[in-house]
Amino acid sequence: MEKITVHLGERGYDILIGWGILSHAGEWLKPFKFGSRISVVTNSVVRPICGDLVEETLQKAGFRVRMIEIPDGEVYKSLAMAEKIYDALVDFDMDRTSTIAALGGGVIGDLAGFAAATYMRGVHFINIPTTLLAQVDSAIGGKTGVDHPKGKNLIGAFYQPRLVLCDLSLMKTLPDRELLAGMAEVVKYGVILDPGFFSFVESHVQEILKQESSAMTEVVRSSSAAKASIVEEDERESGRRVILNFGHTLGHAIESLTGYTRYVHGEAVSMGMAAAARISHAMKLCDEDVVSRLEKLLTMIGLPTALPALNPEEVIRILSHDKKVRDGKVRFVLPERIGKVVIRDDVDPNLIRSVLKA
Repeated sequence: MEKITVHLGERGYDILIGWGILSHAGEWLKPFKFGSRISVVTNSVVRPICGDLVEETLQKAGFRVRMIEIPDGEVYKSLAMAEKIYDALVDFDMDRTSTIAALGGGVIGDLAGFAAATYMRGVHFINIPTTLLAQVDSAIGGKTGVDHPKGKNLIGAFYQPRLVLCDLSLMKTLPDRELLAGMAEVVKYGVILDPGFFSFVESHVQEILKQESSAMTEVVRSSSAAKASIVEEDERESGRRVILNFGHTLGHAIESLTGYTRYVHGEAVSMGMAAAARISHAMKLCDEDVVSRLEKLLTMIGLPTALPALNPEEVIRILSHDKKVRDGKVRFVLPERIGKVVIRDDVDPNLIRSVLKA
């Protein structure tokens, strides 16, 4: 088992990575001396796969467990669904010593984390990510929240988990589409931070897609370590952490304008990264090789790089509501080379329009 520590003082926590570690989840929680009640928020897809296992291991560790199941999908990451979770927590007599555990992908982690941050002004939170995307990205760093009709993740809080458990064997349960979507965030770390890791992914695409043990362990370990290092430096996204949004500026706009139903998050991020690279090249910030190398890798993985046919004016409008807007200026994360990006707020809207039309 690998252990990565996110050093944030009293808000610090460990990320445990291994094969089959979910069956020991109760043991990992025992040393924290939490209250006796744990509510596990999951969805209708994940619960039949591993919900019983989690409930059993927590009960064996002496916890009283309530499973809270919600429907699957980004459309349910809403204030209305958060209210239903609050109702279940109250019915279970949850108090400030109690714990909420997220068992699922990014939607479940964001939603359960938001409930943990706001129920009784904060209860203990454990994240058990079951998708590649969540294990390498969304489960780490304390971003929680729900969507708003005018934009993704507009309502939320920074709230760190007490522990993150990444069981790599759960990757075997993922549909191909979800596995590929998670790879978009993996590629992101190579572009923004680590050219060596980008090269590793390029040379091990087939092993990763076949989920060979050593390749998958390296993918999750390196990605988690990269995310942890950036969060340690800038917990609340006031500076360097913004680079983690590479591909997300246009990606979130794509998700919003397609009703969060046409694309899964990683697909939108993939298109957003390719578009950001094209914008960067048009601004003479990077060579054409950066664009072609990125698009080639995403295509090898099986991710989309061509933007959907969207109304450019609608995209510009959505971008104006993005959380990364400062003083009315949209901030883009743009690659200068593989392993280095720059944050720019001077991207000409006409350039965005031309990339969208192309």
